[in-house]
Amino acid sequence: MAADNRAHLDLDTIAWEEGSAPSRRALEDSHHELELFLGANTHWVIEGCYADLIYLVLPHSSEIVFLDLPVSACVSNARARPWEPHKYATPEAQDANLPMLIDWISDYDNREDVFSRAAHETIFDAYSGKKTRLTRNGSH
Repeated sequence: MAADNRAHLDLDTIAWEEGSAPSRRALEDSHHELELFLGANTHWVIEGCYADLIYLVLPHSSEIVFLDLPVSACVSNARARPWEPHKYATPEAQDANLPMLIDWISDYDNREDVFSRAAHETIFDAYSGKKTRLTRNGSH
């Protein structure tokens, strides 16, 4: 089955409370949303940087891909990303969030939370199934 025929879940859509100030949802609520998604879909792709949510879905996964890019490439990707209407009401609203996003990305190697390189490497290293580490844009 081609990847474009698989159901897609962006973890951003289940990780945050509705509203203008970013606030994480309770892990139990996000887990419930994950369970609903998994129950409704046989073939899927889940993407996101939430180690706490990724741990919950690992037992159901057949493969993981770690997009392990240099921070500079992640910043370039953030600057070039198309409008994400499922996250932002307008392209301008998305653009207004860009400085915060770039600051957040820039701290990736220094953080010690569920969004850190260390957390992602721990998941990747411990996963015993099929796994791929991509270290540059367009790498296969």
